[in-house]
Amino acid sequence: MGEFSVVAHLPDDLRTALDHELGRFPESRLAQAVDKLSSRYRSGEAATSPILTSELDVAAYAGYRMPATYSAVSSVLSEVAAAAPEFAPRTQLDVGGGTGAAIWAAARAWPTLEKCTVVEQVAGALTLGRKLAASAADAAVRGATWQRGLIDPSSPLPAADLVTLSYVLGELPERTRDEVVRWLAASGGAVALIEPGTPAGFARVRAARDVLRGLGHTVLAPCPHDDECPVKPGEDWCHFAARLPRSGVHRRIKAGTLGFEDEKFSYVVAAPAGVAADRADARILRHPRKHKGFVQLDLCTVDGLASGVTVSKRHGPRYRAARDAEWGDAWTTNTGTTKE
Repeated sequence: MGEFSVVAHLPDDLRTALDHELGRFPESRLAQAVDKLSSRYRSGEAATSPILTSELDVAAYAGYRMPATYSAVSSVLSEVAAAAPEFAPRTQLDVGGGTGAAIWAAARAWPTLEKCTVVEQVAGALTLGRKLAASAADAAVRGATWQRGLIDPSSPLPAADLVTLSYVLGELPERTRDEVVRWLAASGGAVALIEPGTPAGFARVRAARDVLRGLGHTVLAPCPHDDECPVKPGEDWCHFAARLPRSGVHRRIKAGTLGFEDEKFSYVVAAPAGVAADRADARILRHPRKHKGFVQLDLCTVDGLASGVTVSKRHGPRYRAARDAEWGDAWTTNTGTTKE
């Protein structure tokens, strides 16, 4: 898989449905709307009003962000499924869910999922999300509930085994973020928070992680421990990446020349005490540096950060595992092997 341990293919049923909906609009107009949206996202400004005001805007948003959001959320939830094999959610609540990328990802990660609810303030996003979901192979996606609503901590959320919030914290005023995280956690289930893989995105995830730790939650991924995060904002940031193959229309409306894109993201998933986690004792934080006869790994471990850990040929199976390891992989320091 080259540099990336995760290649996230959009499900065929979602890709077909999305291409069909995008085909309703001239690609030139979609490209213009995508350019406007991407400028807004790059600005990093908190949203003060909905920016999806037309069917064209919503379709452009789905074409621009839904594949990338799916790839990130799918990567995150796959890690959770590996780290907590006994966690088998039956219900999911996707808050600020847009056109529903996270419910598609959750249904692929857990066949146990029976009921999904997407809460979103933009009516057009709900309409498009519902249309895309109608052709889903997974019954949980096909039968999802699409509910219009705001991110409002004064209004109680329904109970759910899994709560997802993807690329939303950065659109909220900073003063409200901790309260929103506590609000999500009050639903009683595991909380998955995904943000852009930038220093600012990581800082938001780190702060949210502290809130969840303060509530007594166990971190399921990506961290190998529940202690304070050893990565200091302003000095470095913890983030990961998934490679997403692009369809023809996806490439054209984003003015992309490559047949793929790399979605970088920061995240944390935590659950109330009682959800068992079978975590590895380290996580690879950067691309391994593979030299002739040895590999160097930058790790987050149960004891803190460990940079430039060297694994050489004399380590035998440990060296072979290091040669195969990629950025983001779990790593077991006592044997030097990746944890599947």
